[in-house]
Amino acid sequence: MIKGENFNIPGNPQGPMGKPCILVAPLDWGLGHATRCIPVISSLIQQNCTVIVAAEGQVKLLLQKEFPGLEYIELRGYRVKYSRYKFWMPVKLLLQLPKIMFRIYAENQWLKKAVEKNKINAVISDNRMGLFHKKIPCVYITHQLTIKTGSRFTENIAQKIHYHFINKFSACWVPDAKGELNLAGTLSHPAALPKVPVNYLGILSRFKKQDVECKYDLCIVLSGPEPQRTIFEKTILEDLKKEEGRIFFIRGLPGETEMSELKNLSIEIKNHLTADELCNIIQQSKIVISRCGYSTVMDLVKLQKKAILVPTPGQTEQEYLAEYLQKQRLFYCVDQGKFSLPEAIEKATQFEFAALPLQDDRYKNVVEKFIASLKIDSADT
Repeated sequence: MIKGENFNIPGNPQGPMGKPCILVAPLDWGLGHATRCIPVISSLIQQNCTVIVAAEGQVKLLLQKEFPGLEYIELRGYRVKYSRYKFWMPVKLLLQLPKIMFRIYAENQWLKKAVEKNKINAVISDNRMGLFHKKIPCVYITHQLTIKTGSRFTENIAQKIHYHFINKFSACWVPDAKGELNLAGTLSHPAALPKVPVNYLGILSRFKKQDVECKYDLCIVLSGPEPQRTIFEKTILEDLKKEEGRIFFIRGLPGETEMSELKNLSIEIKNHLTADELCNIIQQSKIVISRCGYSTVMDLVKLQKKAILVPTPGQTEQEYLAEYLQKQRLFYCVDQGKFSLPEAIEKATQFEFAALPLQDDRYKNVVEKFIASLKIDSADT
């Protein structure tokens, strides 16, 4: 049993052949929540668990490509819409708050039926606040114990709301290092922690660093919500018409079949790559351009790769991360509104990158102890 965590599951038998049945559900705001669930799901499989994934849309498609043999349950996402203009982003998000709160309530009601129907023993929710249950252990994954809004007053309100839901779970897992040398700053290291047990997972990345031959001068990886993904893509495609050198461009559209056309034979374009393919391409590239999503940051640190990060306009979390990471000299960051590909590459070559911190795979031990506690409790019931 993990100290401070009482995971009793009376009356809820384990899955097929005595395997614990674990429901994993990532948030649908971009693909980062799904990609950082990949190592967690892999660990669960290694621990001989039956894994069920709850998702829809591109999140579901991405995980199906990584784990085609798993069972998938359709669970409606929050489907948050983003503004085309940075100024209106907070207003648009605020107007969607009632919809978000309803979705939290609806997914909690959905979970009660799903647990009964699928004999689920535990839940691992990546930022889905409604997936808590009174009778089984439910873990909440987040790196945003502080939610950046641009205002101290609204940040305090947002944190109280967030903690209200976090404290309904059995435990909170934070994908970051616990000490001063960390990647998320005050996002993952607030002044006060939630009341439930908090475990820091270290770097949560699907990638493994390998020694490979450099093949590309630049790798561009797009991701994140629309319409900003498309806006940034158009800017990059225009700049690529004049760019020389070997370039690999991943559009970040796992469900798309149509391809962008670019009359430049030195540029390879793909809509989406599997985790292994993307890991290989990034390591074969001198430098990477990507969003400043936290899961992407963890992947880049895991691979010890220099990168130019461009936060999604209006996403205050990414804007904070960009400022924090550049101050630490871990990455070179630039606003999308000021982005020029030739200028960004030139400045990045002059930027004095600090050595990226090496992180262990602490999450494996946390997952292992979590599953062991389920087996112990199941044997006792």
